[in-house]
Amino acid sequence: MAVPKSLGLLNYIRIWHDNTGQGSLASWFLKYIIVRDLQTMENFHFISQQWFAVEKDDGLIERILPVANEIEKHQFSYVLSKKAYHSISDSHLWFSIFSRPPSNKFTRVQRCTCCFVLLFISMLLNIMYYDLSTEAKSSNKTEGSSLSIGPLHITPEQIGIGIMVELLSLIPSLLIVQFFRRIRTRQQISPIYQTLYSIKPLVQVSRNVNVIKKKRIIIRFPWWCLFIAYTLSFLMIAVSILFIIARGIEFGDLKTQKWLTSVLTGFFSSILLTQPIKIVCSAIFFAYFLRNSNEDEETNEYIDDNKIDLNNNEDYVHSIEYDSLCNSQSGKLMNRLNENELADARQYRLKEIQMWSIIREFFIYLTFLTLICIIAYSNCEYNSFLQVHHLRKYFFNSKQISYDYTEISTIDECWNWLENSFVSNLRAQQWYNGETPRNMNGYINDKSNRIIGWSTMRQLRIKSNLCSDQRIISICNNDYSLFNEEKHSFQPGWINQTSTELEYSSSILKAFKYTTSDKLDTYIYIGQHETYSGGGYIYEFRGRLSDLKSNLSKLHQLGWIDNKTRAIFIQLTLYNPNVQLFTSITFLVEFLSTGSISPTARFEPLNFYVFTSVLQLVCTICYMFFIIYFMIIEIRLLFKLKLNYFRQFRSLIELGIIICSLGSVVVYIWRFQEFKRISRLFKETNGYVYINLQLAVYVNDLLTFFLGFCCFFGTIKFVHLFRFNQRISLFTETLRYAGKELVSFSMMFAIVFMSFLSLFYLLFVSKIWSCSSLLSSAQMLFEMTLMKFDASELIGADAIIGPLCFSTFILLVVFVCLSMFISIINDSFRCARENQVEDQDILSFMLNKLLNWIRMKAPSRSQMAEKQDSRMRGQYFHPIENFPDRIDQLLEAISRLYIGQQADLLRLEKAEA
Repeated sequence: MAVPKSLGLLNYIRIWHDNTGQGSLASWFLKYIIVRDLQTMENFHFISQQWFAVEKDDGLIERILPVANEIEKHQFSYVLSKKAYHSISDSHLWFSIFSRPPSNKFTRVQRCTCCFVLLFISMLLNIMYYDLSTEAKSSNKTEGSSLSIGPLHITPEQIGIGIMVELLSLIPSLLIVQFFRRIRTRQQISPIYQTLYSIKPLVQVSRNVNVIKKKRIIIRFPWWCLFIAYTLSFLMIAVSILFIIARGIEFGDLKTQKWLTSVLTGFFSSILLTQPIKIVCSAIFFAYFLRNSNEDEETNEYIDDNKIDLNNNEDYVHSIEYDSLCNSQSGKLMNRLNENELADARQYRLKEIQMWSIIREFFIYLTFLTLICIIAYSNCEYNSFLQVHHLRKYFFNSKQISYDYTEISTIDECWNWLENSFVSNLRAQQWYNGETPRNMNGYINDKSNRIIGWSTMRQLRIKSNLCSDQRIISICNNDYSLFNEEKHSFQPGWINQTSTELEYSSSILKAFKYTTSDKLDTYIYIGQHETYSGGGYIYEFRGRLSDLKSNLSKLHQLGWIDNKTRAIFIQLTLYNPNVQLFTSITFLVEFLSTGSISPTARFEPLNFYVFTSVLQLVCTICYMFFIIYFMIIEIRLLFKLKLNYFRQFRSLIELGIIICSLGSVVVYIWRFQEFKRISRLFKETNGYVYINLQLAVYVNDLLTFFLGFCCFFGTIKFVHLFRFNQRISLFTETLRYAGKELVSFSMMFAIVFMSFLSLFYLLFVSKIWSCSSLLSSAQMLFEMTLMKFDASELIGADAIIGPLCFSTFILLVVFVCLSMFISIINDSFRCARENQVEDQDILSFMLNKLLNWIRMKAPSRSQMAEKQDSRMRGQYFHPIENFPDRIDQLLEAISRLYIGQQADLLRLEKAEA
């Protein structure tokens, strides 16, 4: 930039802009300004590190910056930030492709070439490792601790190999990068300029002797070495490709997956690990040890001393024409904002930022909620209900009353269902035309589901001699508990172990011997009436159908189920290859001490094949990135708000989403490992072992729990996005005002409700089914609160006490408590409506923006007048604004007159001499 005369020693610099541009384009962040005098080569540093934007910090777009002294220039924070920014934009090999400084001689093409060299060298080193490793040359084995996602075979070893190879490949990449950086640019000078430079007077050299400084010697290569660098790079890439193709075709499928995993690990570690570590270390080293150095690489990139020749470049030569004194007028044809305009621009810009923040938050969270729903609903297979519905009808056999599982009430009916209905359904029998089914080994009789392993029937018994006073009664049928469970082994017929063994099959003998839960791989089961352990007396449904029927008949004759039996578990696992669904089935027949029998059943469909499509995998990966993003935001808010963070309802919702999401990730990994264990067990035994999916069912239920709450919290949070809607904000404010009163009311209501719960349970526990337990009694009272209860049951139970209790409950709970609840809500609604903040400007602002964008709304007269006024203000300049320039022109003219007179005097003196 040419100036009329030397600026001399600078003390301050005034920087401003006219705030033109759309949106964020009008905002500027100034790090620092370096002014170099090209005659004296003296630098002046002006450190800013501030925004020149109406919406940032103090909202100023005009600042006066003092010149930085030596202490400020060498301050650690300033040097570190400057060096780190420059290193990220220039030294990070991958990021610098997009953020390369404009004046840097290391071009984007050269950077891409170095990236390709680094990538192919790392691929070559990876394939050399797998070619030399004895483990890699072994047969393709499936590792139990690995995780397969698509074509990737992820193990801790593969990740370690990728990082190690990336560190090794960093050395040749650094060499080729330095080679490119140290190549000089080619200087092409036209013959005319060469002739002009050759006749340059030699006496001019002495003028700039005093500005020559000692510079650090840097090894540079001539410009033609660029061809050598490209040739060397292409040779390295070609050799790498040649060896990769030559050795890769010999790899098996598993080894190729491992190699691909290591390559991708090395690629991401290069971007996220080695390059950032190199940048951080170099920035810290420079800031600590070299910050007092006078070398400024960032400045030298923009100004090359070798290219500066003031005597031959007219851009740097001072103009001696008087017209140049008036050229400064063109620099003032800009519109500087006054205080009112600056305040209006700040308010308008803040509304724009808020508008885009709301839109961005809406679409980001809508995408996040969509990902949650895709992941959650993909875990629940559509065919699950159809599968369970089919199996219920198939095993319950409800159409035949004599074989209906749900109607079992005696031991004989239980044996009847087992021998004539259940066991026949366990084996694939003849088709309707009498043909024998082919390739149906292991399938049940519906010809669609295959048994995984085999089915088992497990019995839990109580100990004998449990009567507290045997003088009165010697036989007691106590309820089951974990403490009175029988764990001794017997002979068939429940004969003592010391008696002589009779000739029975191994299945019959095993049915009278206790087996622990560790051997059975079973767990505690919560039934309808009791909680049962995982051990018991086991009978396995193994063999042909005729053998199964004869064994069941023998067990029936031996009295395997008697008055000491408290629970019969029948467990089996099915797999339907048509819909790729596993189903864990548990039949539980509970024998109560009252003599009744309670049959229940659970059908748990499991979908282990979750990532069957690329969409599910991509959604899961994106979902994890969203969770990390939300975690960073919430951690920053937690440090900012501290304990006040937990007092906000929105913060609790965010914590619920994050905790449930992280829990679902952990549980999914747990479920995946359990599925791998079951698959490995089935493969090792070829299905000839009992395979229990009870733990997998529990883990799957836990995963469903976490995913369900993720959807719940995510949907609740969606209300926050409509906070600028008047009705939604009124709803949330009403709940906020009613919070304390509702807590007090809830305590009072809980006391009243618990008193009526105790009353109804104690009075009608033996008379009404709805009062048979505390839980069912509470359900009945809630139905009475909603006026959905039939009072005839209470009247039938007791003609006097029943109606009296019902009337008292209706009077106190329905008329009094509910009226108080409605009054609290009405009062809070009134307070919220009176104190509602009018924050609807942003909605009207967004609506006007939208209508203007789609050209459905013409600008109003006031807007057109304001726009015309701003245009006029841009063309109008107050005379006082030109006063400093006029003074400068006057001083310059006086100086020129004085210099001209001095020159005339010198010429006269020379002429007289």
